Amino acid sequence: MKFSEMPYVRPDLAAFQAKGEEIAKRIAQAASADEAVKAYQEFDKIQGEVNTALSLAYVRHTIDTRDQFYDQENDFADEAGPALQETSQKVNQALLDSPLRAQLEERMGKLLFTNLEIAVRTFDPKNMVLMQEENKLQSQYQKLYASAMVEWNGEMLPLPKLGPYKQSPDRSVRKAAYEAEGKWFDAHQAELDELYDKLVKNRTAQARNMGYDNYLQLGYDRLGRNCYGPAQVAAFRDQIAQDMVPIVARVKKDQEKRLGVDKLKYWDDVLLFPDGNADPQGTADEILAAGKQMYHELSPETAEFADFLWGNELLDVLSKEGKAPGGYCTEFSAYKAPFIFSNFNGTSADVDVLTHEAGHAFAGFRAMRKGYLGCMVSPTIESCEIHSMSMEFLTAPWHEKFFGPLTRKYEIGHCEDALIFIPYGCMVDEFQHRVYENPELTPAQRNELWLKLEEKYRPWVDFEDLPFYGRGAGWQRQLHIYLYPLYYIDYCMAQTVAFQFWIASMKDHADAWKRYLRFADAGGTKTLEELVADAGLKVPYAPGCIREIGEAISTWIDANPL
Repeated sequence: MKFSEMPYVRPDLAAFQAKGEEIAKRIAQAASADEAVKAYQEFDKIQGEVNTALSLAYVRHTIDTRDQFYDQENDFADEAGPALQETSQKVNQALLDSPLRAQLEERMGKLLFTNLEIAVRTFDPKNMVLMQEENKLQSQYQKLYASAMVEWNGEMLPLPKLGPYKQSPDRSVRKAAYEAEGKWFDAHQAELDELYDKLVKNRTAQARNMGYDNYLQLGYDRLGRNCYGPAQVAAFRDQIAQDMVPIVARVKKDQEKRLGVDKLKYWDDVLLFPDGNADPQGTADEILAAGKQMYHELSPETAEFADFLWGNELLDVLSKEGKAPGGYCTEFSAYKAPFIFSNFNGTSADVDVLTHEAGHAFAGFRAMRKGYLGCMVSPTIESCEIHSMSMEFLTAPWHEKFFGPLTRKYEIGHCEDALIFIPYGCMVDEFQHRVYENPELTPAQRNELWLKLEEKYRPWVDFEDLPFYGRGAGWQRQLHIYLYPLYYIDYCMAQTVAFQFWIASMKDHADAWKRYLRFADAGGTKTLEELVADAGLKVPYAPGCIREIGEAISTWIDANPL
């Protein structure tokens, strides 16, 4: 079914709650494992239908945040979400408490029960009002960010449209673009600080209501992390600071030489080449057409996926006024359909959408057809990001379709960007850990903390007199900090595995693709550690993993000059 034809009906909250209560009782009273499994499958189907409706409302709201109807439906979702979660938890608890649990684990897999045990730790009815308030605060931030318009050359532009100017070969243009962006954030400093203050205090209150000292463990549980914790993440960040930051510092020195500047400034950061970065060659429609052709040529599996995606209007990628910023992939599980949302801006990021977000979409497309329970379609988030980031590299043989004679420039830039990103992502993660460990930090103290972490993870950065960034508030443009707490490190860990897939693909692309397909097809039936081991790769926090990857990538950079 095409996206435009998918009907939206507001879920009947009372009916869902009543059905959930009934199914929880049936599971508790089941005389056989078959009865319990059948009841849980029934709930899974109903839950999938509700989640599909909420996803439709969310997508249509983000496509046009000015649409009053879907604005109201998004508000409904914010209110209803905690109540829906409460009902799901009752069903999950019934399954966990079943006297037939040993038989159920044998039938449904032990990992499902591990995941459910984590899930039930994430909700307490006494947090209902706080969770509703958290949802509203997140929506307020998203609306505020989506409304951002800046004056540029006599016209008003949404923030994503500044992207090409931030990459201009003209240094003064780049600086002006960053200044324009920074002025908007400075003008809304009070609102942004207040929203984050409220979010941190809200999440801390939720955690303390559930007996935690702070939000960190609750945050980890809400991300479903089932085989590692803060200690492993801290070990990973330490490896990055020790083994990756020096490599990135060398890459930045090379960039400095290429640009011919005495010292890199922050507004030079994203310009990797003096004559400009590699932009895609063609219109948005041509880029989309090239993407479809690429997937037709990559494999029979991706060809089937591309026909489904393009044939059912499951991409909305053009930037326009009123559209929410950023990009994401979601799914309408009732239709076994992924959906890609983005804001094309004429830069290489447009192509990255067709590899990164399409990586998410492809994995979802495959897993939704394997017959898994809805809660087992997707693995934990860092593994989901491996789907997307690895696809960026596994599609390398087709990059010429988008960049033509600029392909080598793009590939060098893409590799360097991926390297440079990892320390930044670790900085975002440590910032959040420190904030939630110290929830009483003032806005000024949070900004001071950010600047200190800049010195640790990005010692090459010089903000000079830039507004917003120079006062240590640059974290406020990272929407994940507001909307998806503690999520960002997943990108970093995933990037290290994606690098390993890339290294493998350069030796034997066909074999690397088979391993990737096996990784994607497993859905959420295995942990990160199991998925990575099955692919013959190393888990990101394994000792020495980062040094090994860094050396391999450094060798590739040295062997592939422009």
